[in-house]
Amino acid sequence: MTLVIENGWPRTTTWAGEELHIGGVGVRELAAEFGTPAYVLDEEDFLARCAEWRRALPDGEVHYGGKAFLCPEVVRWLDTAGLCLDVCTGGELAVAVAGGMDPARVVFHGNNKSPAELFRAVSWRVGCVVVDSFAEIGRLAAVAAEAGVRQSVMIRVTPGVEAHTHEFIATGGDDSKFGFSLRAGLAAEAVRRVLTEPSLELAGLHSHIGSQITDLAGFTLASRRMAAFLRTMEDENDVTIPKLDLGGGLGIVHRPGDPLPPRPAEVIAAVREAVPAHVRLAVEPGRSVAGPSAVALYEVGTVKEIPGARTYVSVDGGMSDNPRPAMYGAAYTAVLASRSSSAPAREVTVVGKHCESGDVLVRDLPLPADVRPGDLLAVPASGAYQRSMASNYNHVTRPPVVAVRDGSARVIVRRETEEDLLRLYV
Repeated sequence: MTLVIENGWPRTTTWAGEELHIGGVGVRELAAEFGTPAYVLDEEDFLARCAEWRRALPDGEVHYGGKAFLCPEVVRWLDTAGLCLDVCTGGELAVAVAGGMDPARVVFHGNNKSPAELFRAVSWRVGCVVVDSFAEIGRLAAVAAEAGVRQSVMIRVTPGVEAHTHEFIATGGDDSKFGFSLRAGLAAEAVRRVLTEPSLELAGLHSHIGSQITDLAGFTLASRRMAAFLRTMEDENDVTIPKLDLGGGLGIVHRPGDPLPPRPAEVIAAVREAVPAHVRLAVEPGRSVAGPSAVALYEVGTVKEIPGARTYVSVDGGMSDNPRPAMYGAAYTAVLASRSSSAPAREVTVVGKHCESGDVLVRDLPLPADVRPGDLLAVPASGAYQRSMASNYNHVTRPPVVAVRDGSARVIVRRETEEDLLRLYV
């Protein structure tokens, strides 16, 4: 069997012994030991993608976007790989602490950080806070002054660059809940206000134009606008701004026919030319590291053929463990992973077990016509924004994350239980 999307799978994925193997472990063994559904995360692949970004930017900073997927074990991987970590809530900050990350390598994002979250960040001595509003500048300045700390900050700027992506994940235009508009003059005012606060230190400027971006045009334009703005702010305020963070958003391949995204080195080459020599460049890959490193594994429960309509293949997960198809119209693929088949392919729709007609994981998917209950389906490109966005809709428990490497497997996020759910009720 030949895998149909080379770049969407973990690099250790192979077909051997009539089943799919990831990290040297067969999917039948994984399902038997850990159950389904489950996220199977290839540690070797994850670390290789981290290393590729570090090689692309050896003299800058690579901040892993923790919202893609985060747990204490992944924090330890990032530390080993020499990456910094972006968090955007107090909960993500708590995971960074639990994983033992050096606070100096943590950047705290978010458009509405609470006073309690800011206090925790300042008290823990996070390396940088990305300020997102005028209210937050004043709020953070007060917290830092009370703590006797001069807090390093970056200012999030919306550069007016629209990424060609879904409107819910496009963040660089003027009409965005994030940051200070460049065009409206708000970003310049934010620079001036930070410079007047003795408890804040202006470390740099930040932008992020969106997610799942597969061409370089948006990155290039944003880098030019941000670099020009940085030079203007330095001249007008007689200061040196040492860092420019151009965010993340590089896309990945989810299914056959998806455009191949640029490699990390291509992204850096496209933006570096605009960045002044004295400025340290930073980027924030998340999806491009975690996304292709994991596979979602499901068991087929029913196959329902509706004459003249379609065939539904129902699996034991669904929109609670991958809400992206329902939220964004995200398109995935899947393969029959637990056995080979010589049956002809037929188009099916893979659906979940939830009480929603919109609980669809993969539409119009060619699968062998003899797919049946008990078969295992593997969905690649499942490492980003699936476990981190998972819910308990219909009181379905969330799947585990199983790390694989060199023929061994271990749980790094355990399966949620019904006892976990009931524990919350009073």
